[in-house]
Amino acid sequence: MELRTLRYFVAVAEELHFGRAAARLHMSQPPLSRAIKQLETEVGATLFDRSSAGVTLTAVGAVLLDEARALLGHAERVRARVAAAAGAATLTVGVLGGSTGPGMTRLAGAYRRRHPGVEVRIRETDLTDPTCGLRAGLVDVALTRGPFDETGLTVHELGADPVGALLRADDPLARRDSLKLADLAGRRWFLFPEGTDPLWQAYWNGGEAREGPVVRAIHECRQVVLWNGTVGMTPLDHEPTEGLTVVPLLDMPPSRVVAVWKAGDANPLIRSFVHAAAAAYG
Repeated sequence: MELRTLRYFVAVAEELHFGRAAARLHMSQPPLSRAIKQLETEVGATLFDRSSAGVTLTAVGAVLLDEARALLGHAERVRARVAAAAGAATLTVGVLGGSTGPGMTRLAGAYRRRHPGVEVRIRETDLTDPTCGLRAGLVDVALTRGPFDETGLTVHELGADPVGALLRADDPLARRDSLKLADLAGRRWFLFPEGTDPLWQAYWNGGEAREGPVVRAIHECRQVVLWNGTVGMTPLDHEPTEGLTVVPLLDMPPSRVVAVWKAGDANPLIRSFVHAAAAAYG
């Protein structure tokens, strides 16, 4: 029973879909299906019930999932401790400027307890680079939000936050309990600079071409709304500054919180970081 096969199994068990699991693992579906069938042969039991309605874990599969997660977590800690002992005891993490919250606090505490000898360096970036310096080789792993171009990257979703319209507190729409994007038609939005990842720009503009002032940082977004009555979007859990308010947007998908690193990077400190992040944000 190889660790690689257990990782395949965990991916299928978490996605409950062979196609999505294969995409997550950056492989095609046939070899993944063969690996799971071989694993079922090795354990002598069916791990998944497959039907036209989808894929579900069997009772045996649920037991193996708990054990596989524990075993893979231990393997990651072993690799990270060996890497630290060999001198690779620094991990540079990219984050979007202004990123805070209980998930990050839990992650910092958990990672420090797991790797007290590892120095974690934090690099904050502005809103023009959703990968937080990863593509430029400035960080090892990024804790950020999607969507963005994922070519050449491995992305692990940690959670998703509902979003709302950021408005002046005296804006006529601020009194509403909720809004739809159509309610903001014709308004000026804050924009990111030209050259920003188009998927990222499109999401934060509600999927439409907009006009308005260009911003780079979270505090600039708030200031242009405060001074100009511009509108934009923000996660609902981001506390607005005085004079501003956030109204839920009903027809916008939530903002995905993700950990991302370069595809093929086998640094065990990264793997351990992602494992800890999944627990902290889960």
